[in-house]
Amino acid sequence: QVLLAESGGGLVRTGESLRLSCAASGGTFYTYTLAWFRQAPGKERTFVASINWPGGIQSYADDAKGRFTISRDAAKDTMYLQMNSLKPEDTAIYYCAHSRAYNSQWSGTYTYWGQGTQVTVSS
Repeated sequence: QVLLAESGGGLVRTGESLRLSCAASGGTFYTYTLAWFRQAPGKERTFVASINWPGGIQSYADDAKGRFTISRDAAKDTMYLQMNSLKPEDTAIYYCAHSRAYNSQWSGTYTYWGQGTQVTVSS
C-alpha cells in the first residue's frame, strides 16, 4: 500500500505563491506516476499536473501551464507543486495521487490518494 502525505496548503492573496509537497511511502514501485488533482467546492475533481518515475517526465493541465511547476526529489519519493500568480479560481482542495499508469490525466487510473490540502486564494 502506498501512503501519500500532502502539505503546504494555506491562505494567500491573488498573485502570491505557494508550494505544495507530497511525500510517498510504503512501496511506491519502480515505475509510477504521482499527480496533483484539485477539487473546488461543488465541482468535480480535476487533473492539475503529474510527473513520472523514474524518468521525471511532466504533464500539465492547460490551466496550469505557465503558472504551476511540478518537480520531484526522486531520492525522497517526494513531489512538489510550485504555484505562482495564484488566482481565486485556484481555490480548492489539492490532492496527491499515485498511479502505475504513465502520466495519466484520468483520476480513475489513480489507486492511492492523499487526504488533501486546502488552498484558498483571496481576491
